[in-house]
Amino acid sequence: MTSIRVRIGVLGLALLAGLAAPTTTATADTAPSPTVEEQRLDGAVPQEILGRSGFDATAGKFARTLTAARSYAEARSVVIREGSALWRRAVDRAQGRGPAGYEGREALPWKGGGGRRAGLSRDDDRPLYWARLGMTREVRTWEPEFGLTDRQRAALLDELERTSRGQTAVIPHSRLRSSGGTPIPQGKGLKRILVTGFDPFTLDRDIRISNPSGATALALDGTVIETADGPARIETAVFPVRWRDFTDGTVERTLRPHLEKVDLFMTVSQGRVGRFDIERTNGAWRGGFGDNDNVGRTETIPVTDPASQPQWTTTTLPYRAIVAADTGRFPVYDNTSVTEIPAGGTEPVVRPEGPTPCSTARAGGGGDYLSNEIAYRATLLRDRLGLHDVLPGGHVHTPVLQFGAGNTTEVTDPEFVRNRLDIIAQVRTILRVAAEES
Repeated sequence: MTSIRVRIGVLGLALLAGLAAPTTTATADTAPSPTVEEQRLDGAVPQEILGRSGFDATAGKFARTLTAARSYAEARSVVIREGSALWRRAVDRAQGRGPAGYEGREALPWKGGGGRRAGLSRDDDRPLYWARLGMTREVRTWEPEFGLTDRQRAALLDELERTSRGQTAVIPHSRLRSSGGTPIPQGKGLKRILVTGFDPFTLDRDIRISNPSGATALALDGTVIETADGPARIETAVFPVRWRDFTDGTVERTLRPHLEKVDLFMTVSQGRVGRFDIERTNGAWRGGFGDNDNVGRTETIPVTDPASQPQWTTTTLPYRAIVAADTGRFPVYDNTSVTEIPAGGTEPVVRPEGPTPCSTARAGGGGDYLSNEIAYRATLLRDRLGLHDVLPGGHVHTPVLQFGAGNTTEVTDPEFVRNRLDIIAQVRTILRVAAEES
C-alpha cells in the first residue's frame, strides 16, 4: 500500500500474510492467554457465521479430542489430523462436496442476531477463519496433566496453523482431479499452478469482513482448468494477516519446496474497489499498518541474507496478455506505480512508472502491507532460486468485496455473494490466461 493512499483507498490492498512461535512463555502451570485475534471469536458476528455454516461445533469437538491425549506425541497427532480435516472440510464445502453444513437449521435463532437467519453460501471463507481461531485458542490455553513446555505448545500451534491453511498439502498427487471431480492422468502436458490467499483482516473496522482471496483459494484448491495448451492443476494455501508469521519465514517455508516444480504461481489478495491490479513491482518495506493482532511493523522487510537483499522485485506474470483479455466484469490494470526515496534523496516520492535506479522502497504497487510483502518474498525466492527467466509469478489484487447498499449489520446479502462469486470466477479466468501464455 502506498502509505495512507493505499491504506484507505485500498483498504484491502494489503491482504496478505505464516507461522511463528508465540512470544509468551508457557509452562505446565501457566498457559498463555488468547491473542487479540482469538478474543474476537466470542462476538455475535463470528458466532453467527460459525452457526450458519455448521462450523460452530468444530472447536468443542477438537477440544474434547485434544483433552483425551495423554502425551505430547498424541496431542501432536490430534492437531495434525484435525487441522488437516478442517482445511479439507472447508475446501469440500466451497466446492460443493458434502453438506453445506446448515441443512435443517435455517429456522434457528442466532445469538445476538435479533431474529432468524438462513445458512451461509458455500463460497464463504469466513467459517474456516473463525473455526481455526477457535482451535488455536484451545491449544493456546490447554493445560494438560502431562505438562507442555512453551516450545511444545508453540510447535502444536505451528502444526495447527500450517495444516488448517493447506500449507502442508500443496500438490499432493493423490488429489489430482478435474473440475468435475473425475481423476485425470498425470503427464508432461499437465501444468501446475500454485495460488495463495489470505485471512479476513481489518476486523475492528468491520467484524463481518470476508476475504475474496481466501475464498478463491478454497474454491480452486485441487481443481483443474482447461487451457489451450491442455489441463492445468491449481493448488492453494492461505496465509495469516500477521507480521510475525512473515518474519518467521512462513512464506518461504511453504513455497520453497514447490517453486521449482510448478509452471506458474500467483499470490492473491484484496485490493482496490471495483478493479483487479496486476502488481508490476514489489518493495522491500513494511509501512506499519496494524495486523490482525493489532501489531504494526515499520522497517525493511526482514529476510535471510539481507546483504544481498534488493529494494525491488518484479512480476514475471504475462501481465500484458492478462490485461488485454476479457476475464470478467471487473477491469484489470497493469499497476506500475511505486513510492520510493530517490537515490540521494530523503523524502518519499510517488513514481507512476515504477522505481528509478538505486532508489529505496517505501511502497510497491501493492502498497506497504502484507500483500506487498508476500509478493516481495515470493518473487525474491523465485529469483534466489534462479527462476526469474523461466517461472511466471507475481501478485494480483482483487476488488474489495463489498456488501449490498445499505447493509451495515447483516453478515451476508445477495450482492455480497454475487461479488465474491464473480471475483472467484475472474481469478480463475486470469489463471487460465496466464497459464496459456506461460
